[in-house]
Amino acid sequence: MNALPKIVLVGLMGSGKSTVARRLATRTGTSAADTDDIIEASEGRTVREIFAEDGEATFRAAETRALESALTSTAGVVAAAGGVVLSEANRALLKRARDDGEAVVVWLRADQSTLVKRAESGDHRPLLDDGADDAMKRMAHERTPLYEEVSDVTVDTDGLTIDEVVELVLAAVPDA
Repeated sequence: MNALPKIVLVGLMGSGKSTVARRLATRTGTSAADTDDIIEASEGRTVREIFAEDGEATFRAAETRALESALTSTAGVVAAAGGVVLSEANRALLKRARDDGEAVVVWLRADQSTLVKRAESGDHRPLLDDGADDAMKRMAHERTPLYEEVSDVTVDTDGLTIDEVVELVLAAVPDA
């Protein structure tokens, strides 16, 4: 077991996982791993290209490999892709890391309007191509119980700065 548990951030796209992970890593003197970055590096393509060329199933398989890599890496903070909880295998990986004391899973949660506003600013989110509001509503309905299932802590990010979210996460994670 590591001296300090990894902080694993989960949540819908636009919740701030990647940005908060980088800031948390700086604050805790460790590094951050982002599963989307791991996927893009290992596949040699962007998330959008993987979806377009090979489909969502191929991306989800790469997502599992990336989560396994991130959880076994030396990174102290992990930003998990928004859909990582869709896979039962991924939920088992997260639960095992929690149960073994190797990770604390933090759900970054925000209102749908906040998520849509944040997520629409990026071009790398193919699941929003057919309408961000409806897609986000559908994803929230499907994924909320799964985030609840895997997380130890929930941090609501609406109206907060990155630094405020980081402080809430640090306050909720023992020994961080």
